[in-house]
Amino acid sequence: MRPFISIIFSVFLFTPLLSWAQNLNGVEKVNGVEKINGVSFVATNQTLNSSDLNPVKDINANWITVMPFGFIRPNSAEVLYNSNYQWKGETVAGIKQTIRLAHQQQLKVMLKPHVWMRNQWIGDLSFSTEEQWLIFENSYTNYILEFAKVAEELNVGIFAIGVELKKSAILRPDFWRELSDKVRTVYSGKITYAANWDNYNNVSFWDKLDYIGIDAYFPVATAKTPSHDAFYAGWFSHYNAIKKFSYSQQKKVIFTEFGYRNIDYTGKEPWNQAINSTFNSIAQVNAYSAIFSRFWGESWFLGGFLWKWFPQHAKSGGINNNRFTPQNKPVEKAIKAFYTLTPPK
Repeated sequence: MRPFISIIFSVFLFTPLLSWAQNLNGVEKVNGVEKINGVSFVATNQTLNSSDLNPVKDINANWITVMPFGFIRPNSAEVLYNSNYQWKGETVAGIKQTIRLAHQQQLKVMLKPHVWMRNQWIGDLSFSTEEQWLIFENSYTNYILEFAKVAEELNVGIFAIGVELKKSAILRPDFWRELSDKVRTVYSGKITYAANWDNYNNVSFWDKLDYIGIDAYFPVATAKTPSHDAFYAGWFSHYNAIKKFSYSQQKKVIFTEFGYRNIDYTGKEPWNQAINSTFNSIAQVNAYSAIFSRFWGESWFLGGFLWKWFPQHAKSGGINNNRFTPQNKPVEKAIKAFYTLTPPK
């Protein structure tokens, strides 16, 4: 990086740190629970070793999410998982290995099974017949309980019973209430559900869970390169709504996913992976610093898991990569700086 650019970023990172640090007194733990400074750790088809988690420790993260993907084929309702054709890191054996390595590194773990469909967002998943719904729900229950047992066996701290299954959560709430009860019979830790940012307040079964989980891709800015203050202001209505909802449910909030790409207009549609725009590291840094400034000092907010982090750190990200990962980009230093301000206890 050229010297003058480095100076710009140093000033850029330090200014929001000053204001944010003033609000952090005594909030490293909330009711005895440390702030979650997490990363969403991507599975691989390679064999991991503990050194693959060193870069996670280097940014002072204290939690990782591991994500065993399930799949639904086109024109099918059945959830498939733990298959020979998927990456070994997503299988039961691979997930267990990753959890064990994380614990060796004193990293806590959230286990968050995802269902994936080709050419369709899983939140739009719906069925026209009761028979199809039951095929989905029975296979999904088997999938979730399989990994809930893994979570119990390996002393996982948090287990998510679902991710962004928007229509299912709205149309079939009784299924989710029953599923949460079934998970409780095999897993003794904390449970949550990862709601999409636009419908966490439409989930009717938070009373069955320990935490409100939100995949926090809220639209917060429309400019090409918003300042930290512009991003911060853009959170105002969302922040107030989330805080009010947290108090109404008497549940603390986790951002089960959050993140921004290093592109122009990164705050306009943060969820949109298809946008192909100009590289913009400053916008990404500002977006991250603002979300930390807004939320990490709040007692009702437990922390979150950035999206996303790859095991082969040296080969991941970089300034010529405009995907979500912050690895080897200027924003990685910003994340480390903020995570250092709320150290693991």
